[in-house]
Amino acid sequence: ARHGSRIGLMLGFDVGLSHKIEAGADMFLMPSRYEPCGLNQMYSLAYGTVPIVRATGGLEDTIQPFDPATGEGNGFKFAGTTAEALLDTLRAAVALYRRPEEWRRLMRNGMACDFSWDRSAREYEALYQQIAARRTGKP
Repeated sequence: ARHGSRIGLMLGFDVGLSHKIEAGADMFLMPSRYEPCGLNQMYSLAYGTVPIVRATGGLEDTIQPFDPATGEGNGFKFAGTTAEALLDTLRAAVALYRRPEEWRRLMRNGMACDFSWDRSAREYEALYQQIAARRTGKP
């Protein structure tokens, strides 16, 4: 195999090893059919590993497609469940990987994502204040 030393298989799960794999990879493929939340795409972002996800559930919410024209976005996302949709997205990711400056921008965008409870709590607080203001007529 041309790249036989670059791929491996381990049957089983090891938390520490899983984080090392995500941290050491260039891309993390998560083609879930159903994913209520998903944590691995968030781990990948934190490590600077670019997630490639199917647009479903929490993956849809947390991954924004990278736009080289604006430099915005944090990964790659595809819709549907066809091999063609997956392959088209993988090809786009590999093409961007070959442009190191843009790839580094994408990695930095991912590492800058904030999925902390502090941020979530602030968003909930703001939402509750909006709802209370509508009910009472006071800001």
